[in-house]
Amino acid sequence: MVLLLFGPPGCGKGTQARMVSSWLGIPAISTGDLLRAEVEARTALGITAAEIMETGGLVGDGLVNAMLIRRVEHSDCARGFLLDGFPRTVAQAGFLDGYLASRQLPPGRIIYLDVERQTLVDRMSARRQCPVCGKIYNLLHQPPRAKGVCDNDGTVLIRRKDDHQSIIRQRLKEYDELTGPVLDHYRGPRVHSVDGDQPAERVFEDIAGAIQWAPEREPSSAA
Repeated sequence: MVLLLFGPPGCGKGTQARMVSSWLGIPAISTGDLLRAEVEARTALGITAAEIMETGGLVGDGLVNAMLIRRVEHSDCARGFLLDGFPRTVAQAGFLDGYLASRQLPPGRIIYLDVERQTLVDRMSARRQCPVCGKIYNLLHQPPRAKGVCDNDGTVLIRRKDDHQSIIRQRLKEYDELTGPVLDHYRGPRVHSVDGDQPAERVFEDIAGAIQWAPEREPSSAA
């Protein structure tokens, strides 16, 4: 089984990836984590990626594709895997389609966590972080016990620069522009939209239902 999990920033995608991974017993692979691991391990791919990022460049599709294939060919992916954050472009989607076909693997099932944009803005702008221990709070859903200070060390909480509304709206705009064509690429019965504006447990139940009812392979277009 191959799952592709999509959703805008702040939709709870990371939480759902962990829950689905635990339920199915397959690894959840984040391309962001994958990139950091390669860089930290000083692999040939990681060294090349680090050099690009140090000059302010973006890691290209070819390098990201190579890192992904390196990871999904590990033995823990034999029963399947979940991709969180890949593909990000139509070119990456085409590459993934070709790779899965070459391995005689079923095409990925796509889960999209749909959340109203204003809800995402409200949710992310309510985040606060402890500058000492790094713990993150949400004033709407997971506030600190004492207003404005960290539960662990009493440090005054801060709002990160990227949690201001103007920056959040820009991030969401960029996400829509980048991901919209990828979802169009996958349009059809393999795409399952799930209401992400629910408690995490209910979102997971809806994802599980979509996975269990989804066909393993798309119907053949040949008549």
